Amino acid sequence: MKTYLNKMGRLLAIAGAVLLACPAMAADALPIRVPTVETLAQFPGMTGFRISPDGKHMLAIQSQGDNRSILVWALADLGAKPTVIGAKNMQIASASFLKNDMLQVSMTQPYDLRTDEVIKTFINKLLFTDLEGKNWIEPMAATDIARSELAKKAAALANPIVLSRMLSDPDNIVLESGARGESRDVFRYNLRTGKATRIMRLGESDNRVFVNSAGLPWAKSRLGSDGQGTFTAIDFRGKDGEWTEHFRSYVKNRDVVDVAAPGAKPDTAIIRSNVGREFTGLYEYDIANRKVAATLFEHKYFDATGVRSFRNDDGPSAEGFDGYAFNGHLGNDVHWDNPKMEAAVRGVAQALGIQEVSQELVGVGSGERAEIRSFDGVSVRLLHYVASDAPTYLFSVSGSSYPTEFYLLRGQSMQLLAKEYPDIDRRALGTSRFVYYKARDGLNIPAYVTVPNPQLCGPGPYAAVVHPHGGPWARDTMDYDWSGWVPMLASQCRVVLRPQFRGSEGWGRTLWFAGDREWGQKMQDDKDDGAKWLISEKLADPKRIAMFGFSYGGYSAFTAAVRPNGLYKCAIAGAGVSDIDRIWAKFFTNPYFQSGQEPTVRGLSPLSKADKIEIPIMVYHGERDQVVPIIQSELFVDKAKAAGKPVEYHVLKDYAHGPAWTRKIMADQLNLISNYLGKGCGTGGL
Repeated sequence: MKTYLNKMGRLLAIAGAVLLACPAMAADALPIRVPTVETLAQFPGMTGFRISPDGKHMLAIQSQGDNRSILVWALADLGAKPTVIGAKNMQIASASFLKNDMLQVSMTQPYDLRTDEVIKTFINKLLFTDLEGKNWIEPMAATDIARSELAKKAAALANPIVLSRMLSDPDNIVLESGARGESRDVFRYNLRTGKATRIMRLGESDNRVFVNSAGLPWAKSRLGSDGQGTFTAIDFRGKDGEWTEHFRSYVKNRDVVDVAAPGAKPDTAIIRSNVGREFTGLYEYDIANRKVAATLFEHKYFDATGVRSFRNDDGPSAEGFDGYAFNGHLGNDVHWDNPKMEAAVRGVAQALGIQEVSQELVGVGSGERAEIRSFDGVSVRLLHYVASDAPTYLFSVSGSSYPTEFYLLRGQSMQLLAKEYPDIDRRALGTSRFVYYKARDGLNIPAYVTVPNPQLCGPGPYAAVVHPHGGPWARDTMDYDWSGWVPMLASQCRVVLRPQFRGSEGWGRTLWFAGDREWGQKMQDDKDDGAKWLISEKLADPKRIAMFGFSYGGYSAFTAAVRPNGLYKCAIAGAGVSDIDRIWAKFFTNPYFQSGQEPTVRGLSPLSKADKIEIPIMVYHGERDQVVPIIQSELFVDKAKAAGKPVEYHVLKDYAHGPAWTRKIMADQLNLISNYLGKGCGTGGL
């Protein structure tokens, strides 16, 4: 095996040099093509590649204008025309293999929910179909009869969840029914007959159910409260069928204890836990003896997220799992235990000319440092593997300055399947890297910085945009930004900083907890300190810095506009929160949110100072946004305009909290940002 792998690596490297060197040199000699807004607003030309469990078929989603179709190929004959499966009334959002001969398809469309008022939102539906798209099934549609008008509306919005594909069974799967009335149940569902058999009735406090490859519920999470507060419990099902609590973690502590997978040994489970730790690790848990039996994977700088296995039932082989997933500095990453997988990943990277560089990792609070080898601004991900005489690997390659591409490696032959955005010249997108900078109180703040191409834009310093993410309990990655925001800003010769400010989730407890009660205060200082870092690195012109964000990032832009003595020439707030009390009163009445998030949300409400904004601001919001209601923007804009302040406001028709429903909506949004930064931003643009 080692001889074959070494040979494969050498062959891929040689093939990559031969295939890629000449086109690259030719492309470099051509003028750099700056993408238009219309180009950036396109849906991915082809994306979502999947291989069937038996390795005989492959699918992808193709976009032609606003229409999306599913393409299905026989993997043995990719040169033949694929089967095309379209949709008339709804838009295809995603597709994957449910069985070897059956697909599961997620559909979406605008929906006006008419009750006491008209709520403009979107509806999502799960449908099943064969590989030709001839027969369509709406699972569970006939199991209940909706009698009242309200029940009919609830039924229309219901969307079951696939809990187990049961790949060893050609006919059956396990579903959790959508919310219809007051009950959520678990069913064994026959795809051929449409018959649903209830196998478990969920209690009111039951949250998630874990079902094994045989279709049997074996673990569940449950929500509750006691004298210490609200909690999440993990229950395992014994051989007698009774459920027993094994873990209880309190929401206020933000402890994570969750089930990742069945274990490799009988009566074991793989659990994720950060209890008593800075980062979440993966552990083998002995259910019968109620103890952690072994540590499977821990990372000193990042959270572990799960296991990877390429067996048909997603379970471990006799040697264990193929790898362990974690949220690394590039995003979703995998530590491969299986040497075949690691060799294939590195072989593909070599063939594509992707360089490895030295990357420093830094502890947010401790300052502890480590050097690792990392692909340079690009993630190479193994999506699927099929074992055979000529092993088949499906890969994606993506980076902030590298629009996503898909490759198939079969035996010793590698081929490009598709580029999501073939019309984008990635030279126009600059270069992106992962960095740390110091906050004023000493915390090490992770960040992603994208620098314009000097061949296109000349030498820095450049105009700059500080671009905080939403959430704030979220994080950014190095993946290509399908929203078009970062590619547009970089191709228009602006350096972009995406700070992982305190309060960001996924970088360890220290950074996460440091954001508590610091909205608009230390959380905002981190963004300002990022702007100062850009200036110190001679990347940003101190007179040409703006802030642009969406959702919580929109809150940050509102805050930047009202804080005195700021660093920004202007701000752009997309779907932002302006009134903290109002947003939490509407959405966080749930006791688990109250216990977990509500106490952390303290600080500045920009609405209170909207009549005293310090810099010009452009505000936009989608009319179908049900995550951050449009009134959050309207209140701020009305108060600022009444005081005669420089505010510009736009409402996007048929836009929710993302993603865009049509290319025009996406282009309209990008044009608002581009035009404001190009011509507005006070006077003269940024």
